[in-house]
Amino acid sequence: MLKNLFRKREYVTVSSRNLNESSNLPNIPDGKWINCPKCKNILYKEDLDRNYKVCIGCGHHFSISAKMRIEQIFDEDSFIELFKDVETKNPLNFEGYEDKLELNKAKSGLKEAVITGTGEISSIKIATAIMDSNFMMGSMGSAVGEKITRIIEYATENRLPLIIFSASGGARMQEGILSLMQMAKTSLAISRHDKAGLLYISVITHPTTGGVTASFAMEGDIIISEPNAVIGFAGRRVIENTINEKLPADFQSAEFALEKGFVDSIVKRRDLKNYLYKVLRLHGVSENAK
Repeated sequence: MLKNLFRKREYVTVSSRNLNESSNLPNIPDGKWINCPKCKNILYKEDLDRNYKVCIGCGHHFSISAKMRIEQIFDEDSFIELFKDVETKNPLNFEGYEDKLELNKAKSGLKEAVITGTGEISSIKIATAIMDSNFMMGSMGSAVGEKITRIIEYATENRLPLIIFSASGGARMQEGILSLMQMAKTSLAISRHDKAGLLYISVITHPTTGGVTASFAMEGDIIISEPNAVIGFAGRRVIENTINEKLPADFQSAEFALEKGFVDSIVKRRDLKNYLYKVLRLHGVSENAK
């Protein structure tokens, strides 16, 4: 017995050929599983979808589409899309831009990187813009800026609270200065909404960077972020090379922004709808607001 206790165990290596030949092992279809980039666990996609695209193991929030965001946040069948015919052209005749736009339209099922409209959160009507990083990384070009400006102006004219869900890599390089101009245009529209005494809630999701961060994303009366979202203007390496200093490991995270006072609250995705409802009611928005 003692001799067997210290005997070196023999391990059997299972090759891919052995796996294919074994009829006892389950046949797992491709595309049913996904790796969590944070904890590295393998997740069943249907379970992930049921959990609001949040890792069951570590709580990592995966990026979600604008359409999925609408399903999660707004009352069933209450969302009405507005300004959906506003589309990007190629104002600077940037080579290959039209092809890239068509490719992203096919990949995302969207015409642009933002959906705008009205919807109800527990019977409270609001105006909203929901950005989608699946379309050219949510970059802000002329059409994105125009749609966001229009929905802000619609909210002002109809005296509606406004919620914008940001997810962006920044300004769209293919449109140059026309893209950068959207920062001023959207900010001016928000200023008018504010002067009308109306509530604007900014919800920051991963990632929100560049010109979007430098304009409407950080101009909310209340700024909420999902956990671990990247929030910043310039990239980490650019900043480190400029100041010749090493930045903290959590720099540009939502948690870092909360600590420094740039974000008011961090809210988990499954709690977000109820949290937004409470904020709206706290600020005097009634359920019969139209």
